[in-house]
Amino acid sequence: MDRLRAESTVLRYRAAGNPTQQYLIEFRGKSLSRERGKVVVQDRHEVEIKLGASYPRTMPEIHWKTPIYHPNISEIGMVCLGGYGTHWVPSLSLDELCVMLWDMARFQNYDIRSPYNREAALWVANQTTFLFPLDARPLRDLRAALGRVATEPATEHAASAPAAPPPTEPRTSSQPGLRAGKYAEFVRRFAADLDGITARASSAGPVDAASEDASKVDPDGFIILDMEVDLRPRRPRSHPGDEIVFIE
Repeated sequence: MDRLRAESTVLRYRAAGNPTQQYLIEFRGKSLSRERGKVVVQDRHEVEIKLGASYPRTMPEIHWKTPIYHPNISEIGMVCLGGYGTHWVPSLSLDELCVMLWDMARFQNYDIRSPYNREAALWVANQTTFLFPLDARPLRDLRAALGRVATEPATEHAASAPAAPPPTEPRTSSQPGLRAGKYAEFVRRFAADLDGITARASSAGPVDAASEDASKVDPDGFIILDMEVDLRPRRPRSHPGDEIVFIE
């Protein structure tokens, strides 16, 4: 639970007991409540989770303490967990349970076929005011954000890669593919083959790519399938980060 809290801007909690037997979970994000007959957005929610003496063999007691308008949460705060309510799985950890509760709150997860709140289920089935999920953030939103940040250096590298040589420079220059590694020779020969097709096309008019062996088998065992050959006059690449990727 401490790790979950560190990975989330949504969740806070307080624990009680030694060992812990009770959690008061706070979700800071968008859900719905009903006030004076009108459904409105609610930005803060509290859920109480009590662990019984036989937990985790038996399901914990869950009570939604703040107002919420949801098909699977009753007006008095009882929470329906679907199949987990009748067939509890001891391996379901508390952080996974919190993920389920947050997905219910933001309407990423709801079931109008067997509701605890029939009025809310009928409203959800016919409403057009709100788009679900109400809150786009997963519970571990900070970890998700760090995952995106980790990919940025590669993106920056691609953006700063040197531009392709102008059309007058031979495609089979000294470094046909900086990332080709042991496949550099294959890239060189493949580029030469493609130059040959382009040269024949420019002298003989339109050519059917299929007739020019668009699918090639290299003597070393490399296979290129469904290669789309652009037979128009070549221009400098608009995406300097393009590259050939090999899958072994």
